[in-house]
Amino acid sequence: MSTAQGEPRRLPGSVCIVGPTGAGKTDLALALAERFRGGVVNIDSRQLYSGLEIVTAQPTAADQARCPHLLYGVLSPCQSVSAGAFTVMAEEAMLELAEQGCLPLLVGGTGLYLDALLYGLSPIPEVPDVTRQQLQEAWEVFGGETLHSWLTQIDPVYAAKIHPNDRQRITRALEVFESTGRVFSSFHQQEDEPPRFDALKLGVGMDLDELTPRLALRIESMLEAGAAAEMERAFAECPRVDAPGFTGIGSHELLEYIRGRLDIEQAKSLWLKRTRAYAKRQMTWFKRDEAIQWLRPDDTEKAIWLVEEWLARAVHRQPDAE
Repeated sequence: MSTAQGEPRRLPGSVCIVGPTGAGKTDLALALAERFRGGVVNIDSRQLYSGLEIVTAQPTAADQARCPHLLYGVLSPCQSVSAGAFTVMAEEAMLELAEQGCLPLLVGGTGLYLDALLYGLSPIPEVPDVTRQQLQEAWEVFGGETLHSWLTQIDPVYAAKIHPNDRQRITRALEVFESTGRVFSSFHQQEDEPPRFDALKLGVGMDLDELTPRLALRIESMLEAGAAAEMERAFAECPRVDAPGFTGIGSHELLEYIRGRLDIEQAKSLWLKRTRAYAKRQMTWFKRDEAIQWLRPDDTEKAIWLVEEWLARAVHRQPDAE
């Protein structure tokens, strides 16, 4: 990411809209995009995958017609992506929007991705092939729940952020620990570094007990919209239960239903239970960041005021024009 002269390109100031799943981030992003000529950059790890638009609650075609949307449905479910690779894609998306005169709005619930984008990542040493092979074999023998338990004992901070079926991230974290002696989360901790671009952080949230009925209704709406059929088509295209795109909540439960291991009511119950637990982890993650200004889902006017104030201050923070 550099100019013709080799100078790093300055990333544009951006509004970050974060919070738990199902809280209303998309609606706020659209309102701000239309008010401030913004474009949306996805920072949700599950919404990167194509063919899973319903299951991962990606903005609808009608939503995406209202303003530019980047990094939604750009990967096959069989493809893996690291936080570092995501950062490169997101940087390009931010610069693309800025070149179009749009304010980048970084929207999603994957806190790790936002931190990687804001602060960068420490280089992770190469992992020996034998270590990687041993962890892959351990997954086959012991299964995801056991390896996730191992990771929880070693690195509870990182383990709390990933699903027990996320083979890619669990084995990656374990192999890095085995080969370096450092927990995986330590490579992501860059709090002493200044952010790489000016950011206004807005959080959309509510009490978990209030959020839970919204999550239940969203699951019902997804099923009515054809989530099960969508999952069946995606699995036909990528017939791997452990595919990176299928490790998210919703995908796993629907795969169990499609494969006859759960009936639909069992799948819905497990889906809601895991979604609620995930929302709780997200809120814990984001609440640690004192820079986030929290809003209710219907606090659009307050959000507009905060962006206006931030933009006004940004004018005074700009370096002198050359």
